[in-house]
Amino acid sequence: MGLMDKIKGEIVDIIEWMDDSRSTLAWRFPRYQNEIKNGAQLIVREGQEAVFVYRGALADRFGPGNYELKTENLPIMSTLQGWKFGFDSPFRSEVYFINTRPVTDLRWGTANPVTVRDPDFKMVQVRANGLCVVKIENAEIFLKEVIGTDSSVEVDEIAELLRRVITLAFSDLVLETKLGVIDLQGRQVELSDKLRDFVAQRVDDEYGLAIPSITMNISLPEEITAAMTRGVARGVEEGGFLDNVGDLNRYQQAKQADAMLAAASNPGGGGTMGDMMGMGMGMAMANQMAGQMQQPGAAAAPAGPPPLPGAQTFHVDMGGQSQGPFTVEQMQTGVANGQVLPTSLVWAAGMEGWVAASTVAALQALFQAPPPLPPATPPAPPAP
Repeated sequence: MGLMDKIKGEIVDIIEWMDDSRSTLAWRFPRYQNEIKNGAQLIVREGQEAVFVYRGALADRFGPGNYELKTENLPIMSTLQGWKFGFDSPFRSEVYFINTRPVTDLRWGTANPVTVRDPDFKMVQVRANGLCVVKIENAEIFLKEVIGTDSSVEVDEIAELLRRVITLAFSDLVLETKLGVIDLQGRQVELSDKLRDFVAQRVDDEYGLAIPSITMNISLPEEITAAMTRGVARGVEEGGFLDNVGDLNRYQQAKQADAMLAAASNPGGGGTMGDMMGMGMGMAMANQMAGQMQQPGAAAAPAGPPPLPGAQTFHVDMGGQSQGPFTVEQMQTGVANGQVLPTSLVWAAGMEGWVAASTVAALQALFQAPPPLPPATPPAPPAP
């Protein structure tokens, strides 16, 4: 035996996985022809599991610890390879290290909105997103269904799979609970646990994965969120006008008309000029709403006279809603009672977009304060 052969014979193999990326789920120990020496040292760190595979069959498994590979601690390998009286170095086997630590930053979201049949708003499309915690629970299933013959498996390789599973599970959750959109958003924490159960049932026996937790955030359409902010949800619960809501926009418009009419009927709302402005705007809005909410076959509500031909009219932004058109005279009344400010946004035919009222030439004179009165002439002194 030469010197080099003697040195090689005394070298003890060390099989270990040094990984600090936290993004690798499984890794195959690289070994020429998968040959492992008798007495080789196997080091398995916390958060890892070592799995021996012989000719595609799962053999011995090792949790965290330091092992000397001999016949005694390789019972399954001994059976598979027919070691009746132990074995001589080397023997062949693939060694996979499995990451058993949970992956906590897997983000998910519904690629397409899910349609919810809502008792108040009819058909509503909602979206959901959140974080999913996943870990390898069954190394044998994971090896067969996910790893296959790959030398390593990264988190990204299963992320898209889990996103599809979670999206389908969320859709099934919505159908099973039969909750409206307001209840769905109000019970997100409770429903997150139920969604976790839905997902866990679809990845445990299928892929060997466990789902410790899922967080869920349900997003509603902007018009529903705005309606809830303005108190529409409370109106729906109380019934009345909304016993059978079919068009949310009509309801919002009706509420705006009611508010305008209420302002117009308030005798203390700012004097005669304020009453005129409130009545003009309120009646215009009421007439507009009456025409839009008119039922088929019903008599049309009388509308006010149109502006004189050629007269310029303006639309005004009031609380995020376009009101009008109003004549310059009506705008003057609105300025007088404080409903129209220099910073109020207005628009008229021919203008490119909404601008501040004080920047429009036809309205600038409405915001100019009158000059101070001249000093009073002192009375003449009495005659001597």
